[in-house]
Amino acid sequence: MLKTVLISASILVGSLVSVNAYAGHHGEKEDIVDIAVANGSFNTLVTAVKAAGLVDTLKGSGPFTVLAPTDEAFSKLPAGTVETLLKPENKQKLIDILTYHVISEKVMAGDVVKLNDATTLEGQKVKITVDNGNVMINNAKVIKTDVKASNGVIHVIDNVLIPPSN
Repeated sequence: MLKTVLISASILVGSLVSVNAYAGHHGEKEDIVDIAVANGSFNTLVTAVKAAGLVDTLKGSGPFTVLAPTDEAFSKLPAGTVETLLKPENKQKLIDILTYHVISEKVMAGDVVKLNDATTLEGQKVKITVDNGNVMINNAKVIKTDVKASNGVIHVIDNVLIPPSN
């Protein structure tokens, strides 16, 4: 069903209060990047998107579905991982990880639960399952859905998605 899926780098939510604030403070006049910057729970993701040179892409017309891990999600990675990925010599690896978090169409929560997988902009598929009422993208639980933006939608996830090795 989905032609391509681009999944941006993920950032973990610091608290449930932050997660609940996403939709209430952002209308569809702001794009995906604007919402991530303004929220404050996606600082690592925003830094990574800038380092990878993907800001203009994610500010584009889309539509995009971004599976966005919070800062807390990034903190679950092994120590030093984020710092290593942000080095210029690792830019392509960072791009691969970030584009594994984006779907190149707007997929609302009601549509996601009908899918078994989706192809990311990185080119590989993510597995979509429902486990005890929780939507899972690979090993990441979707903790907030349908944060609407002018160029797509954000679903907040609790782990960073790492593309399988080729």
